[in-house]
Amino acid sequence: MWLASGTIVSRITGFISAAVLARTIGITGLGADAFTLANSLPNNLYTLIAGGVLNAVLVPQIVRAATRGDDGGAGFINKLVTLSIVILGIATTLLTLATPVVVSMYGITKLNTPVMDVAIGFGFWCMPQVFFYGLYTVLGEVLNARKMFGPFTWAPILNNVVAIAGMILFTHLFGSVPMDPAGEELFWGLPKIAVLAGTATLGVMAQALILIFFWKRAGLKFRFDFGWRGVGFRAVGRMSGGAMGIMIAGQIAYIITTNVVMGSSASENASTTALKYGYLIFVLPHSIITVSITTAHLTRTSEYAALNNLVAVRNEFSEIMRSVLLPIVLAMFGVIVLANPIARVFAGDNPAKAETLALVIVGYMIGLLFFTIIFVVQRTFYALSNTHTPLIFFIIQYSLQSILVILTGIFVDKQYLAFGASLTQGIAMMITAPIALYWLGKRLGVGLDGKNLTRSISLFIGAGIVASAAGYTLNTMMGGNTFEGFSSSSTGWVLSMAIVTVVMTVIYLGILMLFRSPDLKKMLAPILRRIGR
Repeated sequence: MWLASGTIVSRITGFISAAVLARTIGITGLGADAFTLANSLPNNLYTLIAGGVLNAVLVPQIVRAATRGDDGGAGFINKLVTLSIVILGIATTLLTLATPVVVSMYGITKLNTPVMDVAIGFGFWCMPQVFFYGLYTVLGEVLNARKMFGPFTWAPILNNVVAIAGMILFTHLFGSVPMDPAGEELFWGLPKIAVLAGTATLGVMAQALILIFFWKRAGLKFRFDFGWRGVGFRAVGRMSGGAMGIMIAGQIAYIITTNVVMGSSASENASTTALKYGYLIFVLPHSIITVSITTAHLTRTSEYAALNNLVAVRNEFSEIMRSVLLPIVLAMFGVIVLANPIARVFAGDNPAKAETLALVIVGYMIGLLFFTIIFVVQRTFYALSNTHTPLIFFIIQYSLQSILVILTGIFVDKQYLAFGASLTQGIAMMITAPIALYWLGKRLGVGLDGKNLTRSISLFIGAGIVASAAGYTLNTMMGGNTFEGFSSSSTGWVLSMAIVTVVMTVIYLGILMLFRSPDLKKMLAPILRRIGR
């Protein structure tokens, strides 16, 4: 509960931060595209350099080290953190020096434009985030491996608070960004770039450094240890190869998508910023539900894998999948139904921008079910110390996604290009998910509990369709799909979304209860026990 609460508060504050940013610099325009490109680069580059590697090997390897060593893995942890700090420090320094080249590579369609000039300025201030994203992951995953999950999920709240404070300061000092393109080009200068991007970096720094205070409570005391020989880092390096390959493939697909969509940013109807906000909404249920549930289970799955108890790994996988998909399917249908009111939170009273963002949200959400399946399969493979099989099915996914987005850029009108780009991700994942499931079943050799999984997922989808039909009808009656009627005001948006959410949830859970879903019963059991006490 503590883990899920932290994730929920973190994502809510992140949502608020994104909404404030949208109102501060807009969804489209020079500054919006430039800041979106520059501020997303550190996270993408960190993921490329070490993110997937750390997520793939940290928890499983620390669990194994704890079972082998007399010190509970403390020595291994000190060596691992020291090595990570050195690698991240060198990489961040080089990337900061190479900011103009890196920014140009990710935004090649905007070369020799004012957007690129401003993006490079933002980039110099944002690039140090690479180091602190890495430090946050290392410190947090060590705490997770020690079964201390709360700090890792609550720390991003501090990041969001600092970022919101920075945007408020920006508006107080400099006012609103001009809507006229010529005026906006003259608007951006060093002081404005420094305040907006500098406070964004300060937030990431705070998110990482706050975790240091929790190490002592976890029974750890860090000291630099450069004795890296003979502690198994060679085996870790071999595991890291597959994870690194996944990150490279993902970044190639991201670069292709960014450049295809940035090519349409002259249009009011599509931009990388709209795609960014759509993706933010897409990952919100994933972060609150999927990550919260799998984070706690991953340590246990790794323990079973270390004992080569594949039946227990299979059972754990089945439990995670059913526990995650029950709320995820409801969230998927709910966000699709409420895409228009949600889009207005970011687009305000601009119908064209709201419509475009709503379509992007729908495009992303269609793939949420398959995204979740692939995520859980990937983490189970990581617990089994296998990163090479996920590399294969992610190459399939990202190759399909890249081909589809290029075709979208050729054949789809610019007005719907961002929607098409978001939809290509879901189509690619829909094709990849069955392949990933097949290979996991083959690796385990004891099946995937397919009968129970199929029955549960079919029931979830059926209940979701019925609930979404009722929710869409109700939302339309209240004017949620237009700029008129009850939902035409800010208060109306909030109330209509709340009413539709409650109605859909009641119908969805009611159908599951009617069919006596064992997954619902298991999910509600701890809540009912708490109420009983």
